[in-house]
Amino acid sequence: MGKKTEETGETNRVKVLYEDENYAILNKPAGLIVHSDGKTDEPSLSARVLKKYPETKGVGEPIRLSDGRIIERPGLVHRLDKETSGVIVIARNARAYGYLKKQFKQRKVRKTYLSYVYGKIKGEEGIIDNPIGRSRKFGLWSASGKLRGKVREALTEYKVLIRSPKATKIEVYPRTGRTHQIRVHLKHKSHPVICDKIYAPGRECLFGLKRLALHAKTIEFESFDGRKIKVSADEPPDFKEAEKELKSVAE
Repeated sequence: MGKKTEETGETNRVKVLYEDENYAILNKPAGLIVHSDGKTDEPSLSARVLKKYPETKGVGEPIRLSDGRIIERPGLVHRLDKETSGVIVIARNARAYGYLKKQFKQRKVRKTYLSYVYGKIKGEEGIIDNPIGRSRKFGLWSASGKLRGKVREALTEYKVLIRSPKATKIEVYPRTGRTHQIRVHLKHKSHPVICDKIYAPGRECLFGLKRLALHAKTIEFESFDGRKIKVSADEPPDFKEAEKELKSVAE
C-alpha cells in the first residue's frame, strides 16, 4: 500500500496515515472506488485493504445486489465517493468495527472536509440545517422540493477560507452522515461543489480541477482505551494548485 506497482496513475497511490492493532487510516486518492459496485472490474480500495490486511476478511457488513450477488466490504465502516480524496478508516477486527460503528451512529466521529464551491459565499461561517431525501429525479438526493421515501435530518456546518467573486474555498463539518450530504447541502445553498457532475451538471470545472472538489481532511474518533485518534490527510496537488489560482483572483 502506497508503493508503485505495475498499475499507473493516481488511483494506485494509497498511503497509510495511521495503523494499530485495531484500525488503519488511509489516504484514498481521487478516482479510486472504495468497493466494487458489481458492474465493473476496476481497481478498488477494498481489494487493496484485503491484500494488505487479510484479517479484515469477513469484518463488516457486505452489500447484497439486486441480482443476489454479495459485495464484500472488508473493515469498511464508512465510505467516500469515488472522486473524493482523503481519510478513510478501516476496522481490522469485528470488535473494532462494532465500536466505531456505534460512534458513527451516536455522531461522536468528527470529520472535516475541504471543498471548492461555485460562487461567492457571504459571511465567514454558516449552518445548513435541511432534511435530505430522495429527489424526484432518479438516483439523486435533495434538500428541497418534493422528496421521495424517508426524509432524514441532516446538518452541515462550514467556514469560509478564501473567497472570490466566482468561487469560494471552505472547510466543511458534516454533523450527520447522509448520502451525498455535503454535495446536496451546498447545492441547496446555491453553491454546489466545483466539478460535481451530478449536482452541478454542465458547469465548468474551475481552477484546473478535473474531479469533484471535495477532500476528506481529518477524522477523529475514540479508541478502546479512551484515547482520541485524530488523523489528517494533506491536501492533494490539484487542491494546492487550485488554491493558488483562487488566491490570484480573491478579494
